Amino acid sequence: MAEEKKKKEKIPRQPMPAQEAKVRARNFEEVPFGYSSETAMKEAARCIQCKKPACVDGCPVGIDIPGFINLVKEGEFTKSISKIWEMNTLPAVCGRVCPQEIQCEGKCIVGKKGAPVAIGNLERFVADYEREKRLAPAPEKAASTGKRVAVVGSGPSGLTVASDLAAKGHEVTIYEAFHKPGGVLVYGIPEFRLPKDIVFSEVAGLESMGVNLEMNAVIGRTKTLDELFEEGFDAIYVGVGAGLPTFMNIEGENLIGVFSANEYLTRSNLMKAYLFPEYDTPIIKGKNVVTMGGGNVAMDSARTALRLGAERSIIVYRRSREELPARTEEVHHAEEEGVEFHFLTNPTKFMGDEKGRLNSMECLKMELGEPDASGRRRPSAIEGSEFQMEIDLAVIAIGAGANPLLTQSTEDLKLNKWGYIDADEATGKTSKKAVWAGGDIVTGAATVILAMGAGRAAADSMHEYLTLGW
Repeated sequence: MAEEKKKKEKIPRQPMPAQEAKVRARNFEEVPFGYSSETAMKEAARCIQCKKPACVDGCPVGIDIPGFINLVKEGEFTKSISKIWEMNTLPAVCGRVCPQEIQCEGKCIVGKKGAPVAIGNLERFVADYEREKRLAPAPEKAASTGKRVAVVGSGPSGLTVASDLAAKGHEVTIYEAFHKPGGVLVYGIPEFRLPKDIVFSEVAGLESMGVNLEMNAVIGRTKTLDELFEEGFDAIYVGVGAGLPTFMNIEGENLIGVFSANEYLTRSNLMKAYLFPEYDTPIIKGKNVVTMGGGNVAMDSARTALRLGAERSIIVYRRSREELPARTEEVHHAEEEGVEFHFLTNPTKFMGDEKGRLNSMECLKMELGEPDASGRRRPSAIEGSEFQMEIDLAVIAIGAGANPLLTQSTEDLKLNKWGYIDADEATGKTSKKAVWAGGDIVTGAATVILAMGAGRAAADSMHEYLTLGW
């Protein structure tokens, strides 16, 4: 056994083949190509099958990671996807966008002495294999309970709730405000990181389970939660996300050429502005583009700008590189593609021409002091360090707030001081009877897999209520 373990440790982590940086920086095709069967089996052989797998503890939905990886190692790819489906109905999505480095892979024992097992790459491989081959039997569905559930929002938490409750025999209807399902998966994450056909394929799996989808339905405006109950729904899940843009409140933010990341990415991702003239969606294609922020949304925006034709795409971040909240892989990809990073820099004013169009930005240099409430060192301005940058497009990607469209129309739904829904962390229960909530509308902007974990917990609580009552 010890000798076999040593052999596994000698196998290096298998790199993910990808488009060359100079090529991909000018197209919207997916960056990584994915593993071949042979590469996936070789990577899977690196897993040492721990008796107490810490990687499972790091997964918010509790996938049997050693179990599915062992099946990959044996070439049992169809059985492997069935093993993943026991806990995760969106593996093709999670394998691409989850921050594995701080979750499952971050706890991998193999990673203590070297590179962790590429759990995310293997999950993606298995999901893509099944989508191509269509060999795995559909997950079993319980007999109908006669209960009806409304899910508001078709993002990762809503899709998870819908899948879990449909499998338990409940009739589920998803209400989505946009014209396509997927929530942040389609409007927020670019095509080159998460192709939309993959999202729609996962959603099609839910429809095959009997889940109904109603698009262009802005709950809180077209209907209220109370009206949904009047229509005969027995329980409601709210997963509307945190889609309210956050601005910097500095001079010149109303100039032509200043976008919120929400609008900039939605126009490109969901409305396909990058396919003009096939899709006639207006979007400004700047030559000198600056993105404010250091998270994944900022990386997505800056990389999108390159693909829309920018000569320079610059990220301005008020802290240092060490404090960047974006995934290491996303920062690496951005740098490879030519995105420039200006650290310890903070915008103070946007300036424009006589027609109201953005043409420059004033900034201050910053220095870091003691840690603030987030645990990161607090930035402060260096007096007299003002300088200007010539730009013609700015994207503000410094976070998002709670979507107020639904909560404003529901007086008996308790909110916290930031406007997010107050829900029980373990169950998703809200102050309103038979209403649960989860994902970014409860926690603020977080990861796809954490939203799915919240959806899973809420679905269990909702099933208990629907079958046993309170």
